[in-house]
Amino acid sequence: METSGQKIKTKALELGFSFCGFARAGSLEQERDFFVSYLREKRNAGLHYLERDPEKRTDPRLVFEGTQTVIGLLLNYFPKEILPEKDNFIISKYAYGKDYHEVLKERTNALILFMKEEYGSARSKAFVDRGPVLEKAWARQCGLGWTGKNTLLINPKKGSFHFIAIILTDLLFEPDTAETGHCGNCTLCVDTCPTGALEHPYVLNPSKCLSYLTIEEKAGIPEELMDKFHDRIYGCDICQDVCPYNRFAVPHAVNDFLPSPVLKSYRKQDWLQLTEKQFDSLFKDSAIHRIGYEKLIKNIRIAAGSL
Repeated sequence: METSGQKIKTKALELGFSFCGFARAGSLEQERDFFVSYLREKRNAGLHYLERDPEKRTDPRLVFEGTQTVIGLLLNYFPKEILPEKDNFIISKYAYGKDYHEVLKERTNALILFMKEEYGSARSKAFVDRGPVLEKAWARQCGLGWTGKNTLLINPKKGSFHFIAIILTDLLFEPDTAETGHCGNCTLCVDTCPTGALEHPYVLNPSKCLSYLTIEEKAGIPEELMDKFHDRIYGCDICQDVCPYNRFAVPHAVNDFLPSPVLKSYRKQDWLQLTEKQFDSLFKDSAIHRIGYEKLIKNIRIAAGSL
């Protein structure tokens, strides 16, 4: 029997999530066709994990048996204070503080526990950027935003600086209305991408994207892109910074996402002299730690023009 999910939405907001929505579980036919073509044309660059379980990625019922509802959650990470960019190297805003996987995991687990308390035998499973779930597609189905020309989820009220969490549950809730696109004729993200990674609106070539190159690339940075870093050493927010919808972005209220005093004090000379011990201390709880010291140092040298 279909029930209202208002209690869940209210609890999600109490836990600090910015938005919560519901969608009926099923096969994402349009996304499946795109995804099959995407993999066949090898547009996933070195993101080979996307090749695993392609059918599961477009049907959550194959991921978690008994799934009836997909719950989409957004958590704002837009900082109150942007780290200094003058005489500095730049890291993406999402990596200022603690690893978002851990922060969202704690909150989704708390929401699942609440659902069990409210609905007894409810079975649910959370996904945060891991597992065969198309987070952006389901967030759109849940009415939380649309996929913009920069290929990121854009919420019409608060922009794109949000993490996405997905919960699959066997509870049946009234679905929200899927969001539709509102980019209109705007192409600022496409026009300002320094590497031309947005080859067409809604089409990203990961092998050119600064986020991919500074985080995921293992084979080496193409020489023709080495002068395109523009001081960026981990991630890139350019296509978000220019998006008109991000004029609605408001500072987050998550202490775990605040940068440390040491990180706030860093300037180019500090980065260039960074030791492995300092790296481990500064980023021990950060998503940046995953790429390792050697990768970050290589990014710094490329950005500094010394490689």
